[in-house]
Amino acid sequence: MSFFSRLFSAQPDPKEALRPLWHAIISEARDPKWYRDCGAADTVDGRFDMITNVLALIMLRLEQDDDMLPATARLTELFAEDMDGQLRETGMGDPTLGKKMGKLMEAMGGRIGAFRSSLASGPAQVAQAIDRNANLVEGAAPEAMADGIIALHQRLDALPTAQVLAGKISI
Repeated sequence: MSFFSRLFSAQPDPKEALRPLWHAIISEARDPKWYRDCGAADTVDGRFDMITNVLALIMLRLEQDDDMLPATARLTELFAEDMDGQLRETGMGDPTLGKKMGKLMEAMGGRIGAFRSSLASGPAQVAQAIDRNANLVEGAAPEAMADGIIALHQRLDALPTAQVLAGKISI
Protein backbone atom coordinates (compact mmCIF):
# COMPACT_ATOMS: atom_id res chain seq x y z
CA MET A 1 0.00 0.00 0.00
CA SER A 2 1.56 3.30 -1.08
CA PHE A 3 2.01 6.24 1.25
CA PHE A 4 -0.70 8.28 -0.45
CA SER A 5 -3.10 5.35 -0.54
CA ARG A 6 -2.67 4.90 3.22
CA LEU A 7 -2.92 8.62 3.84
CA PHE A 8 -6.13 9.18 1.89
CA SER A 9 -7.80 5.78 2.19
CA ALA A 10 -10.57 4.98 4.62
CA GLN A 11 -9.42 1.36 4.57
CA PRO A 12 -7.05 0.23 7.31
CA ASP A 13 -3.59 -0.90 6.30
CA PRO A 14 -3.96 -4.69 5.81
CA LYS A 15 -0.73 -5.47 7.63
CA GLU A 16 -2.18 -4.00 10.83
CA ALA A 17 -4.28 -7.15 11.18
CA LEU A 18 -0.97 -8.97 11.72
CA ARG A 19 0.33 -6.56 14.37
CA PRO A 20 -0.75 -8.90 17.24
CA LEU A 21 1.20 -11.73 15.61
CA TRP A 22 4.25 -9.48 15.23
CA HIS A 23 4.03 -8.56 18.93
CA ALA A 24 3.72 -12.26 19.82
CA ILE A 25 6.85 -13.01 17.77
CA ILE A 26 8.77 -10.34 19.66
CA SER A 27 7.43 -11.61 22.98
CA GLU A 28 8.46 -15.19 22.18
CA ALA A 29 11.91 -14.02 21.04
CA ARG A 30 12.38 -12.17 24.34
CA ASP A 31 11.38 -15.14 26.48
CA PRO A 32 14.21 -15.65 28.99
CA LYS A 33 14.23 -19.42 28.36
CA TRP A 34 15.95 -18.84 24.99
CA TYR A 35 18.81 -17.02 26.72
CA ARG A 36 18.94 -19.01 29.96
CA ASP A 37 18.28 -22.54 28.67
CA CYS A 38 19.15 -22.49 24.98
CA GLY A 39 22.28 -20.33 24.93
CA ALA A 40 21.06 -17.35 22.89
CA ALA A 41 23.45 -14.43 23.34
CA ASP A 42 21.81 -11.55 25.21
CA THR A 43 23.28 -9.02 22.82
CA VAL A 44 21.84 -6.93 20.00
CA ASP A 45 22.92 -9.60 17.50
CA GLY A 46 21.63 -12.42 19.71
CA ARG A 47 18.24 -10.76 20.15
CA PHE A 48 18.04 -10.18 16.38
CA ASP A 49 18.82 -13.88 15.90
CA MET A 50 15.97 -14.86 18.20
CA ILE A 51 13.54 -12.57 16.38
CA THR A 52 14.55 -14.05 13.04
CA ASN A 53 14.40 -17.59 14.46
CA VAL A 54 10.85 -17.15 15.69
CA LEU A 55 9.79 -15.20 12.59
CA ALA A 56 11.24 -17.89 10.34
CA LEU A 57 9.24 -20.58 12.14
CA ILE A 58 6.06 -18.50 11.86
CA MET A 59 6.70 -17.94 8.16
CA LEU A 60 7.23 -21.66 7.61
CA ARG A 61 4.00 -22.36 9.50
CA LEU A 62 2.04 -19.87 7.37
CA GLU A 63 3.58 -21.22 4.15
CA GLN A 64 1.72 -24.48 4.76
CA ASP A 65 -1.44 -22.71 3.60
CA ASP A 66 -1.31 -21.13 0.11
CA ASP A 67 -3.93 -18.60 1.21
CA MET A 68 -1.45 -17.23 3.75
CA LEU A 69 1.12 -15.98 1.22
CA PRO A 70 -0.19 -12.38 1.46
CA ALA A 71 0.09 -12.64 5.25
CA THR A 72 3.74 -13.66 5.00
CA ALA A 73 4.43 -10.62 2.80
CA ARG A 74 2.72 -8.31 5.29
CA LEU A 75 4.58 -9.89 8.18
CA THR A 76 7.83 -9.27 6.31
CA GLU A 77 6.79 -5.62 5.96
CA LEU A 78 6.24 -5.38 9.72
CA PHE A 79 9.67 -6.92 10.31
CA ALA A 80 11.29 -4.44 7.92
CA GLU A 81 9.49 -1.46 9.47
CA ASP A 82 10.48 -2.50 12.98
CA MET A 83 14.12 -3.13 12.07
CA ASP A 84 14.27 0.17 10.17
CA GLY A 85 12.92 1.99 13.21
CA GLN A 86 15.33 0.25 15.56
CA LEU A 87 18.30 1.14 13.37
CA ARG A 88 17.19 4.76 13.10
CA GLU A 89 16.93 4.93 16.90
CA THR A 90 20.58 3.92 17.11
CA GLY A 91 21.44 6.92 14.96
CA MET A 92 21.95 5.13 11.66
CA GLY A 93 21.23 7.44 8.76
CA ASP A 94 19.95 6.93 5.25
CA PRO A 95 23.31 6.43 3.50
CA THR A 96 24.09 3.24 5.43
CA LEU A 97 20.57 2.23 6.44
CA GLY A 98 19.69 0.69 3.07
CA LYS A 99 22.75 -1.55 3.08
CA LYS A 100 22.14 -2.66 6.66
CA MET A 101 18.46 -3.36 5.94
CA GLY A 102 19.48 -5.43 2.93
CA LYS A 103 21.75 -7.53 5.15
CA LEU A 104 19.02 -7.98 7.76
CA MET A 105 16.49 -9.05 5.13
CA GLU A 106 19.04 -11.43 3.66
CA ALA A 107 19.66 -12.90 7.13
CA MET A 108 15.94 -13.43 7.63
CA GLY A 109 15.58 -15.13 4.25
CA GLY A 110 18.61 -17.27 4.96
CA ARG A 111 17.19 -18.34 8.31
CA ILE A 112 13.91 -19.37 6.69
CA GLY A 113 15.82 -21.43 4.13
CA ALA A 114 18.08 -23.00 6.74
CA PHE A 115 15.14 -24.03 8.91
CA ARG A 116 13.04 -25.18 5.96
CA SER A 117 15.68 -27.74 4.98
CA SER A 118 17.03 -28.65 8.43
CA LEU A 119 13.68 -29.14 10.18
CA ALA A 120 12.81 -31.73 7.55
CA SER A 121 16.14 -33.49 8.09
CA GLY A 122 16.29 -33.88 11.87
CA PRO A 123 17.78 -32.46 15.08
CA ALA A 124 21.43 -32.80 14.05
CA GLN A 125 20.80 -30.69 10.94
CA VAL A 126 18.88 -28.08 12.95
CA ALA A 127 21.83 -27.86 15.36
CA GLN A 128 24.17 -27.38 12.38
CA ALA A 129 21.92 -24.61 11.03
CA ILE A 130 21.97 -22.93 14.46
CA ASP A 131 25.74 -23.28 14.69
CA ARG A 132 26.17 -21.60 11.27
CA ASN A 133 23.55 -18.87 11.69
CA ALA A 134 23.08 -17.87 15.33
CA ASN A 135 25.01 -15.98 17.97
CA LEU A 136 25.20 -18.17 21.05
CA VAL A 137 26.98 -17.48 24.31
CA GLU A 138 30.46 -18.92 24.48
CA GLY A 139 30.36 -22.59 25.30
CA ALA A 140 26.66 -23.01 24.51
CA ALA A 141 25.73 -26.14 22.64
CA PRO A 142 23.76 -25.50 19.44
CA GLU A 143 21.81 -28.68 20.26
CA ALA A 144 20.07 -26.90 23.15
CA MET A 145 18.88 -24.14 20.82
CA ALA A 146 17.94 -26.75 18.21
CA ASP A 147 15.77 -28.56 20.76
CA GLY A 148 13.96 -25.29 21.54
CA ILE A 149 13.52 -24.47 17.85
CA ILE A 150 12.14 -27.93 17.12
CA ALA A 151 9.74 -27.72 20.08
CA LEU A 152 8.47 -24.31 18.94
CA HIS A 153 8.12 -25.59 15.37
CA GLN A 154 6.04 -28.54 16.57
CA ARG A 155 3.92 -26.30 18.79
CA LEU A 156 3.23 -23.92 15.88
CA ASP A 157 2.37 -26.79 13.55
CA ALA A 158 -0.25 -28.00 16.02
CA LEU A 159 -2.02 -24.62 16.15
CA PRO A 160 -4.87 -23.65 13.85
CA THR A 161 -3.87 -20.98 11.34
CA ALA A 162 -6.43 -18.53 12.74
CA GLN A 163 -4.84 -18.82 16.18
CA VAL A 164 -1.37 -18.17 14.74
CA LEU A 165 -2.63 -15.15 12.80
CA ALA A 166 -4.21 -13.79 15.98
CA GLY A 167 -0.82 -14.00 17.69
CA LYS A 168 -1.89 -16.67 20.16
CA ILE A 169 1.29 -18.70 19.86
CA SER A 170 2.28 -19.00 23.53
CA ILE A 171 1.66 -22.08 25.58
